[in-house]
Amino acid sequence: MDNQFFKNIEKKTGVNMKDVFDLANSLQGANFSDEKTVRNVIRRVSQIANKPVTKEMENKIVESIVKDGKQLDFSTISKMLNKK
Repeated sequence: MDNQFFKNIEKKTGVNMKDVFDLANSLQGANFSDEKTVRNVIRRVSQIANKPVTKEMENKIVESIVKDGKQLDFSTISKMLNKK
């Protein structure tokens, strides 16, 4: 992939692409039916995106993924974080 492309994303979002790739690599083989794993991922995404997640929102996301069986991906988390 084009390095300039990622630099542009970093400029526009303020999100370090190395952090995103490190997170993505750590997710491979992760057990998303495990509540602790899901909570750790949510906290890492929140930290990388510099977007705080309340305990209530974290609980809703965890419940949605662990209990309701939703897939965990950046799009799902982003949609949940942006809901009002």
